[in-house]
Amino acid sequence: MTKKYKHIFFDLDHTLWDFERTAEETKREMFKALNLKERGIENYETFREKYVDINLALWALYRDDKIGKSDLNFRRFYDTLVVLGIDDRKLGEAMASSFIEGISSTTHLFPFAKETLEYLFSKYPLHVITNGFEEVQFSKLKNSGMGRYFTNIITSEEAGSKKPDPEIFKFALRKTGALAKESLMIGDDLVVDMAGARQSGMDQLYVNHDNKKHNEPVTMEVFSLDEIIGIL
Repeated sequence: MTKKYKHIFFDLDHTLWDFERTAEETKREMFKALNLKERGIENYETFREKYVDINLALWALYRDDKIGKSDLNFRRFYDTLVVLGIDDRKLGEAMASSFIEGISSTTHLFPFAKETLEYLFSKYPLHVITNGFEEVQFSKLKNSGMGRYFTNIITSEEAGSKKPDPEIFKFALRKTGALAKESLMIGDDLVVDMAGARQSGMDQLYVNHDNKKHNEPVTMEVFSLDEIIGIL
């Protein structure tokens, strides 16, 4: 039995919210709706193969404050189109807008997300710390029904820093009135969530959905959200 925490902080995307499933569904529907095959892209898999690497590279730039969120959202689609031989800024803008709308309104949570939150909600103040786009994250929480569980939603835009920078965790602690030694960060990313929290003096609970092998010194580890109920 672990010590009694006074505040629990959650990451949202890839931890509670099944971002990959939601994004895949949204991009597939968008590919069809915008007739990208007629524009010369052979199939969705061809589009996705190029998009994945470009998106990851742009997110790395975004976390390092080298590009803004509007540039990220536009360029991940426009740059993919250019690589595939389509230089069409209006189409890139249409894709960026369609994607944000889709991932905000489509709800796919990981198994036991709500059950786990329901259990913890009666025992601890719960908060979110997220790097995701502010307006999108609030829409996700509202549309999924998860918003009612959280006392505070701390976004990187509000904090002026992004995970894994310890500053966003320190901002979250100040905003919630929590002490690092009495707080637990729950997330899926060993660097962005776990290392950032550790550097801020917070314990960490790694949600290893994919059973990835690693050697990181996390405080606790689970492979399914419902395991958290047996720990806290």
